[in-house]
Amino acid sequence: MHLQVFEISKAGTSLDLEIFSAGQKLGELQIGRGSINWRGGQRKITKRIRWSRFADMMNHLAYGGSR
Repeated sequence: MHLQVFEISKAGTSLDLEIFSAGQKLGELQIGRGSINWRGGQRKITKRIRWSRFADMMNHLAYGGSR
C-alpha cells in the first residue's frame, strides 16, 4: 500500500489508526511529523516515541541489535 497524506507536513496534524487483529482492538497508533504515539488495548496512557528511537527499536527487533 502507498499512502500520501500531505496534511501531515503541517505541525499539529497526524494520521490516526486503530489497530485490530481477529476482531480485537490491539491499540491506537498516531503517526505525526516528529514522532509516533502508541496506546495499547484498553490502556489510558499514550507512549510517545520519536522517529529515531522507533528506528532503533525496529532495527534491534529485526536484526538483533546490529546496525
